[in-house]
Amino acid sequence: MAHSIVPPYLLARLAQADSAGMQKAAEAARRSLLAEPPLRAERRREGAAPALPPRAGQDAPTAVDRTIYDAAGSETLPGEKVRDEGDPATDDPAVNEAYDGLGATHALLLDAFGRRSIDDRGLPLRATVHYGRDYDNAFWDGERMVFGDGDGEVFGRFTASLSVIGHELAHGVTQYTAGLDYQGQSGALNESLSDVIGALVEQHSRGQSAAEASWLIGEGLFTDAVEGRALRSMLEPGTAYDDDVLGKDPQPADMAGYVETTDDNGGVHLNSGIPNRAFALAAIEIGGRAWEKAGRIWYDTITEATGPLEPDSAFAAFAEATVASARRLFGEGSAEASAVEGAWATVGVRSDEQAPG
Repeated sequence: MAHSIVPPYLLARLAQADSAGMQKAAEAARRSLLAEPPLRAERRREGAAPALPPRAGQDAPTAVDRTIYDAAGSETLPGEKVRDEGDPATDDPAVNEAYDGLGATHALLLDAFGRRSIDDRGLPLRATVHYGRDYDNAFWDGERMVFGDGDGEVFGRFTASLSVIGHELAHGVTQYTAGLDYQGQSGALNESLSDVIGALVEQHSRGQSAAEASWLIGEGLFTDAVEGRALRSMLEPGTAYDDDVLGKDPQPADMAGYVETTDDNGGVHLNSGIPNRAFALAAIEIGGRAWEKAGRIWYDTITEATGPLEPDSAFAAFAEATVASARRLFGEGSAEASAVEGAWATVGVRSDEQAPG
């Protein structure tokens, strides 16, 4: 399932939940697995987006432009327009959460990176809520965010998590920058970059430092019936949930646990835990607010055409590119560069013995 927040392996477990008395959730999961999100054909591969220069110039608008639509339980997009930019809040929490989440993501990109919307051209932000019947997912379709309401037994509404909104919009950022192929290690990096931006959106909105942050992706999505905190933990991959129905979070925390599989586009939602942890460790070691230095390094890596990053880049190439960005931004031998080097060494992608330069 391309660019959806809930990975297929989790939906597959949930689809077998009938015996646990969760018939509604099991049926909803089966429907979600059978119906691929309606991604625009020309954007099924991130790298298919048109290449854009890294900076928009002063003529691009800086103001956010949001529109929210209501699919009213159908799978027809975009649905009926229910809130435009500047309109007052409605009595529908999903509409208001989507509106606020788009705004928070736009604010992070502009304030931290000077990026004018996801394409750096002032692209209007669009979202559709109440998609499908008990739809257990949220996704970016190349044009808009789309949110399901969840089944009510395992998942609640998907607009309730700010990190989810930031994560899915970040697929659009990758689409217009690095264009990382959605397969294997480059696909796991693609997913990880969305988790990074999703976490930063949440931290920026709350004014949190790296040490104060939860580093959870999808916190608040699970109902009280689930033994779990979130879909993923960036700082501690493999610990987000441990539930009788959903099983244990299978994300590896380092290369020793790397999962070789043909499922899920080569394990993009599984192995993303490795670069996720590298970012969280680097951000905490650097200290302060993660979007100011660690986030700047990662953003520089995907937007500057000076390093070895390619659409099919693997973990090692991406790690070297982040180290190069840290040195370029903060200096050779800087504490920031050392933190990035150490983080990649901790997760087993980069050796401690690798020489600078």
